[in-house]
Amino acid sequence: MKTTYLIAIVAIAIIIGSVAAYAYLVAPESISITASGATFPQPFLLETIAEYSAIKPNVLINYQGGGSGKGVTDLTNKVVDFACSDAPLSGSQRAAAPDVLHIPETIGAITVAYNIPNIESGLKLTGPIVADIFLGKITMWDDPAITALNPDMTLPHRAITVINRSDGSGTTNWFTKYLSLVSDTWRDQIGANSTVQWPVGIGQSGNSGVAGTVTSTDYAIGYVELAYALEHNIPVAAIKNPAGNYITPTLDTTTAAAKALPSPLPSGSASWEDIAILNTSGTDAYPIVTPTYMLVYKDLGVIPGMTMEKATAIVQYIWYVVHEGQQLGADLQYASLPANLVQINEATLRSITFNGETIAI
Repeated sequence: MKTTYLIAIVAIAIIIGSVAAYAYLVAPESISITASGATFPQPFLLETIAEYSAIKPNVLINYQGGGSGKGVTDLTNKVVDFACSDAPLSGSQRAAAPDVLHIPETIGAITVAYNIPNIESGLKLTGPIVADIFLGKITMWDDPAITALNPDMTLPHRAITVINRSDGSGTTNWFTKYLSLVSDTWRDQIGANSTVQWPVGIGQSGNSGVAGTVTSTDYAIGYVELAYALEHNIPVAAIKNPAGNYITPTLDTTTAAAKALPSPLPSGSASWEDIAILNTSGTDAYPIVTPTYMLVYKDLGVIPGMTMEKATAIVQYIWYVVHEGQQLGADLQYASLPANLVQINEATLRSITFNGETIAI
């Protein structure tokens, strides 16, 4: 009886050991993916990474912000697996990083955030007035141009502290493009780019840096992506759109602007420089809205240390972002990609290879 019992215990131990050994042998190895770039979509990206890790726990994705300029530089130098940029690549950037694909990942609003004690909402501004503030032409909160738009507010006789971006930023690119649309002076004297010579203001790095400084600085104004304004509980101005309406940035007003995306849109391998959703004519459209992009090489074999397994993991994660991941954007006030953009992204992702070999999605 004891012998039979002992044999049974040994048999069970062998089975358990065999199962454990088999599980160890078949368990997928961890795959580490690194990326950097735009802070504009970072809250959305981090949410998708958190959710995706529950689906694919062996895929470890590390996204560092630093601004669109850093992302483009890192991808050009092939020190990251993919990058993100709010500004599409320029002609010179595409020449320096040939065969990089644009994959729109989400659509967001750039807000004009302010910190005026005792005024927590309701401030109205026009594009030309915003331009004049960032030009240093309007310097006081009770300037007649601002008080005329806000007759029911008691605006303080206090100097406006302007906060801007000091790093290479896609958010800056689109904000200054908007200012160039609404102000001839801005267009002629400053222009639009990922970095500009600001006439006035205090520079901070990243959307989070600007948001944090506006929060901690009374009588400040700055420009940040909507998710950061919400995260820091910063009031945002309602901006007059071309239809003559003062529009507060929200998910709905961002989506209303996104409907104005031009058609046809370029393929992922083409230039996206001329694609913009600024100052659209929709009645309820917020005027400062932009897509933001994931950037990835068409053949991932150009990245040092890349393997087919890692290339597959990268493509499958991006596929998730532009499909199931879109539902995660709403709580963060990012608009979902319209169907035509998703279709373009699908074709782009299917075109990605590893050393010439097709990647399974």
